[in-house]
Amino acid sequence: MASSRQLYGDCLPDQVDRISANLDAHIQLVADVRELYKDRVALERDFATKLQALAKKSAEKKVKMESVLVLGDDPTKTWGESTLKQSTLNFAFDSIINSMANAAQDHNNIADTLTTQVVEALKTVERKNENIQKTEGQFYQKLISDRDRSYSERLKTKQKYDEECGEVEGNRQRQSRANDDKHAERVARQLEQQRVDMLNSKNAYIIATAIANKTKSKFFGTDLVHLENQLQAVQTRLVNKFAKILLHAQALQISHLDVLKNRLAENEARLNEVNPSKDQDLYIEYNIRPFSAPSDWKFEPCATFYDNEEMSVEPDAKTVLQNRLRRSRGKLQELTAVIETKQREYEQLEKLAVAYDGDHSLGNIEDISDKYLETDHNMTFFRTSECILNAEIDAIVKAIGDDVGAQQPHNFKSSSFSIPTTCGYCKTSIWGLSKQGKTCKVCNLSVHAKCELKVPADCQRGGGVSRHASRLSTSTSSASRMSVTGTSIPTQLVTPTASSFVHAVSKEEEYHSTAKVLFDFTATSEFELSVSEGSTVTVIEHDDGSGWVKVNDGSGDGLVPASYLQHGTGPASSSNQQGSGQYVKAIYAYEARGSDELGLKDGELIELSSGPSGGQYYGEGWWEGINSLGQKGIFPSNYVELV
Repeated sequence: MASSRQLYGDCLPDQVDRISANLDAHIQLVADVRELYKDRVALERDFATKLQALAKKSAEKKVKMESVLVLGDDPTKTWGESTLKQSTLNFAFDSIINSMANAAQDHNNIADTLTTQVVEALKTVERKNENIQKTEGQFYQKLISDRDRSYSERLKTKQKYDEECGEVEGNRQRQSRANDDKHAERVARQLEQQRVDMLNSKNAYIIATAIANKTKSKFFGTDLVHLENQLQAVQTRLVNKFAKILLHAQALQISHLDVLKNRLAENEARLNEVNPSKDQDLYIEYNIRPFSAPSDWKFEPCATFYDNEEMSVEPDAKTVLQNRLRRSRGKLQELTAVIETKQREYEQLEKLAVAYDGDHSLGNIEDISDKYLETDHNMTFFRTSECILNAEIDAIVKAIGDDVGAQQPHNFKSSSFSIPTTCGYCKTSIWGLSKQGKTCKVCNLSVHAKCELKVPADCQRGGGVSRHASRLSTSTSSASRMSVTGTSIPTQLVTPTASSFVHAVSKEEEYHSTAKVLFDFTATSEFELSVSEGSTVTVIEHDDGSGWVKVNDGSGDGLVPASYLQHGTGPASSSNQQGSGQYVKAIYAYEARGSDELGLKDGELIELSSGPSGGQYYGEGWWEGINSLGQKGIFPSNYVELV
């Protein structure tokens, strides 16, 4: 056996479950020994004969579980009785049981002392370590959930990219059939826009792949290693604490019963020889398994569309990339300041934990350990956010290099529009009171929410065209609160909540007004839509001067004459303003830490919100829902389960 200390994270990659099970075996040992001493108190009150029976019972129990304690439940090497004796903890426990079997006499006056100073102390250690194990288990599940979310996001963007490729091909075929059609020019514009959307989907897919790869590397190369080392540290403290309590029990008996002094001295020697590092080295030796990290994902071209893995840097696509790069760099700058603050806090707590562990008179080591673990978990999540941002930045910089575009970003804020306003990018109408658009606070440029990232960062102070500013009401949404609109860092940092750096999935919300059909209309081409008098349709695209409006009647969309419609007075929103009918139950209590968050009570039912950016689709690690009081907000997804 190697005498130097080995770490689980270095020697046992991707074995969190087995290490946790081994820790559970140690906790179970504490419970068994606690029961042992509890029964011993009763036996000591009831004479030595029952003490002998207890020793026999404990020995039998130990035989059943000692292999799991020493080598785990699935060792990879052949072992024998001599292997089990190499465990210092197992050997010490053997000594205790043998001492009990040989010392079959005792007095009632030590029973009370053993109860208060041994049994209760072991119970406290057992309960504390069970809570720590539960916390670490939840942390492990959260790491897996965050990793799987990156994997899932990659698959979603891949599916979106494939769909966009299919749409481009479909529009190209329709254009080839519409050369002499009266809508040919309109179809051509739609084809070009669809192609731009396809390229953006491709870029999003490449970025998601880069993020997934970086997240995977961090998960297997950093997070799991660190978690396994934490479990090893918890196990070390447990064994040391366990040995100290047993040592104290022996000291009590030595001081009270001189006749047992020689036997108890032997037990003391064995317990002093308990060496967690040596026992852990033995466990490592018998649990080494081959491990290879999963290979990186690569870009997979659409089966029906010829393409390569190069990111599109055409003008429109490059503008989106430049805006994403600017936003990610701003977020990263803010996050870096937070990480530096948390790192100092982490190092401070680490020093306190070492000091308190060496001298318990300084304070409660358990309280410091709790704060240390909490800070450590927060640091891991912040590092994950940093990893995601760096992956996105690296992927974009690799594509566009130093070409970051103009350096005058617009200061867009969510806005509502009481009258139709032309989008400064796509030149179609924005209309509605449900914040479906964005307005630059500097140059008054108004765009759709979905067009925000497509606008070049060439804001000219006061140079924009007024977009009915007198009738425009603007308010900052929760989403804009979380996005970084500048590069300056606040002079006073406020500790962010876990949702501060969430990367929401695509949330391009579409809001459309409604219209009533005044006359029957029968389509005369595949680009038109047949509608009936009196029906209500949703306006997708307003009249662009051609006399035609694009609408949707629930069964499909197409063009109808503008004169056949009477526009409604209110917008029809596809956003997540209503419940989806799907419910989740809170499995843990959660206290809201921001105005956009929703507090949870254990067992409470929450209805998930609807829409493409609501419910389970809100963002990474966060879902959106509505409680029984009608309050809507976001909450951690790992705090609830689907009903």
